[in-house]
Amino acid sequence: MTELNPHQELDRRAPAIEVRDLHKSFGDNEVLTGIDFHVNSGQVVCVIGPSGSGKSTLLRCVNRLEEPTSGQIFVEGIDITDPDTELDRVRSRIGMVFQQFNLFGHMTVLRNLTIAQQRAKKRGRTEAVAIARENLAKVGLEDKEGAYPAHLSGGQQQRVAIARALSMNPDMMLFDEPTSALDPELVGDVLDVMRKLAHEGMTMMVVTHEMGFAREVGDKLVFMDGGVIVEEGDPTEVLTNPQHRRTQAFLSKVL
Repeated sequence: MTELNPHQELDRRAPAIEVRDLHKSFGDNEVLTGIDFHVNSGQVVCVIGPSGSGKSTLLRCVNRLEEPTSGQIFVEGIDITDPDTELDRVRSRIGMVFQQFNLFGHMTVLRNLTIAQQRAKKRGRTEAVAIARENLAKVGLEDKEGAYPAHLSGGQQQRVAIARALSMNPDMMLFDEPTSALDPELVGDVLDVMRKLAHEGMTMMVVTHEMGFAREVGDKLVFMDGGVIVEEGDPTEVLTNPQHRRTQAFLSKVL
């Protein structure tokens, strides 16, 4: 791929995300030890692996919430590890949903969805409200716009967090184990929203332990362990016929 000047426009012909020889250390602890992979536009890539394998660190490096130690990360053709890159401009194309919902507890659901639109996107209130309501309807919570987060279930809060991210009109969405903090009976509603996004063509990178979702919705499955990608491929193939002993051992415990 031809590397772009960081001041050029985003190149949507390039992979949505491309990671080259990515390393990340915390002190003497090397968490990522040379990661190479890519996510094409419109793909859903699910990342699985044991706790401590580097999955969330990789995801957080993709939008520079964690600073890579070395290597390159390209988002739609722009090297976001280049110090001259306008990082905020690139980040505005990336929606992020965390394990915890990170909603503003003192604000209504509607205000949680409009504040970033108005401050970062410079949208007027009328436009921001219209976009917020459209996305609340998309996640099935149009009747909750006046509620405060404390009055919602965990699953509802996570769907609000997804709607908030969508209200910024991202080109891609990053999900960091979005159902791991939820009671089991609340997981389905969140996964249904994610399925809908996938079917609409949203580019998604999902760190997850939901193997059924990965098999059903994922275009590619990545298994990480010890800071490296051990195996990747078609989700059904990897889950039913893993080639690496580390993958086999992990899946024997979770399937």
